[in-house]
Amino acid sequence: MRQYDVTALGELLIDFTENGVSAQGNPVLEANPGGAPCNVLAMLSGLGKKTAFIGKIGDDMFGSQLEQAVAGTGIDTGGLKKDEKVHTTLAFVHKKADGDREFSFYRDPGADMMLSEEDLDEERLRGCRIFHFGTLSMTHEGCRKATKKAVAIAEESGALISFDPNLREPLWESMETARSQVLYGLEHCQILKISDNEIQWLTGEEDFDRGIAWIQERYQIPLILLSMGKDGSRACQGGIKVEQPAFVQEHTIETTGAGDTFCACVLNYVLEHGWKEYTEQELAGMLRFANAAASVVTTRKGALRVMPDRSEVDALMSGSASV
Repeated sequence: MRQYDVTALGELLIDFTENGVSAQGNPVLEANPGGAPCNVLAMLSGLGKKTAFIGKIGDDMFGSQLEQAVAGTGIDTGGLKKDEKVHTTLAFVHKKADGDREFSFYRDPGADMMLSEEDLDEERLRGCRIFHFGTLSMTHEGCRKATKKAVAIAEESGALISFDPNLREPLWESMETARSQVLYGLEHCQILKISDNEIQWLTGEEDFDRGIAWIQERYQIPLILLSMGKDGSRACQGGIKVEQPAFVQEHTIETTGAGDTFCACVLNYVLEHGWKEYTEQELAGMLRFANAAASVVTTRKGALRVMPDRSEVDALMSGSASV
């Protein structure tokens, strides 16, 4: 019996998001706990799964805020390390007129980059059913080595490997380096969650079917999930392709954490139904719940501390939600 359902490794940071204007006319920024891996774990914890996080924060006020926030969601923080010299990573999120986001990172360096191979908690890596990671922990050589060692340990233990590129272009020295690390993720995962813009960038294919085919021809990934924002999502397993529409809401504020929430719900489905070849009906059910959960998160500021519970997701799917 494994101790953890999902262990994730990666960035834990503060997302400064816009929250109105002060009396002096200055933008007011709210310090929201963030970082894709912990967003995934927070949703899973809320669904009753046992989760653990491996990463690094600064020994500063923001690091303390993050540690408390993560622990408050029920995520095991025994693998969370503190750096006494390098500050916690900060991200400033600006919502553009079209509703999309752009990021400014204060991370040169940031504490999350300082995670080393020696910092890895092997108990939490060997004791999980699913290991989840992204590419922000592979932007620099030290944390890249740590990430790849963690993947190797989890693979050796027989865990399923889940990968979400979660590409953030400003953090890479070159997009060619980014590409090589995304391809590493594709080589090692059984579950891939990728966004519409990421698959177009990676494969050079504007058409999503051709983009998915590009990946399937090169990598043996059993389950591929494509998130397409307001256009819904797709699941591809073997020769089966299933698509489900998004739950588009009038009250959407921002999309921060929507993809992470979606990814968490997919992993939750795998945990609850077992790892197997799913039917079209099962894949549709997986996507429908994941789309609804992601939709709820878009109506709230932040992500990690405001993940929906199962009843809220069920209410939206049944048409009785008031979020």
